[in-house]
Amino acid sequence: MTAIAVTIAGSDSGGGAGIQADLKTFSALGVYGASVITALTAQNTRGVQGIHDVPPAFIASQIDSVFSDLAVKAVKIGMLSQPAVIEAVAAGLQRHGAERVVLDPVMVAASGDPLLAPEAVETLRTTLIPRALLVTPNLPEAAAILGEPIAETEDAMRAQAERIMALGPRAVLVKGGHASGPESVDVLIGPDGMHRFAGVRVATRNTHGTGCSLSSAIAAGLARGAELLAAVDAAKAYISAAIAASDRLAIGHGHGPVHHFHRWW
Repeated sequence: MTAIAVTIAGSDSGGGAGIQADLKTFSALGVYGASVITALTAQNTRGVQGIHDVPPAFIASQIDSVFSDLAVKAVKIGMLSQPAVIEAVAAGLQRHGAERVVLDPVMVAASGDPLLAPEAVETLRTTLIPRALLVTPNLPEAAAILGEPIAETEDAMRAQAERIMALGPRAVLVKGGHASGPESVDVLIGPDGMHRFAGVRVATRNTHGTGCSLSSAIAAGLARGAELLAAVDAAKAYISAAIAASDRLAIGHGHGPVHHFHRWW
C-alpha cells in the first residue's frame, strides 16, 4: 500500500520552508504527500513580507476532503497562525481519528519574522499539543510554550522536554540547532525515556526550512510504518545530509534552503 502523509501548514512562496519543504521531504523519502494549507505567505530567503490567513472553515474543508478519500498514515502540522485556525485543525483531527501526528510548533521564521500570534500560544498548548504523538520545538519555541527562559544546557533541554510532555503529547523532541558549539544536539523524551541525537554543526547560512523538513521527515518515517525512535533517527540523518549539501545550491540572497534532493542532484 502506498504510504501517504499530509502536511497541515503554511505556504512559503520562496519554496524553502512550509508546505513546499514538507512535500519535497515526503517525495525524497518515498512518501506520497497531500496538503492542507493554513496560510499563504509572501516570503523569500530574506524574510516574510506578508501573511494571508486561510479562513478556518476552509481549512476544515481541506481536512475533510483529504481524510475522507486518502488513507493517511501520518500527519505533520506546521504553521498555524491564529487561535481559530488551531481549533479548526484540532477539531478536524478529532473528526477523522488522526493518529501519528507530528506537531512542529512554528512560531518564528529563520529570518526572525513572527509566524504565530502571541495569543495563539495558549490555544496551541491546551488544544493541539495534547493530541500529538510528537512535538518538535526548537529552543526558543520550547521556552515560549512553557513561558520560561531559553534552555542553555542539555539538562535544561531535557527538563523543558519533560514539562512539555506533561501537557499531553506522547513524546517531545527539543532541537538544539539554535545553540552554539561544535555539535548540534537534540533531546527526545518519550515513553521509554530519553534519547540524545548529536551531529556535527555545519557552518552554513542555508538553514531555511530545517525545522519543517525534520518534522516532515519524521512523519514520512511514521507513514512508512517505522516506530518513533527509528523515524527520528532516520530523519536526523536525512536533514543532516540536506544541510551539509545546502551550499551546493544557489537560491536567493538570504538564508537559503536545505538541499532536499541531495541524493539525486
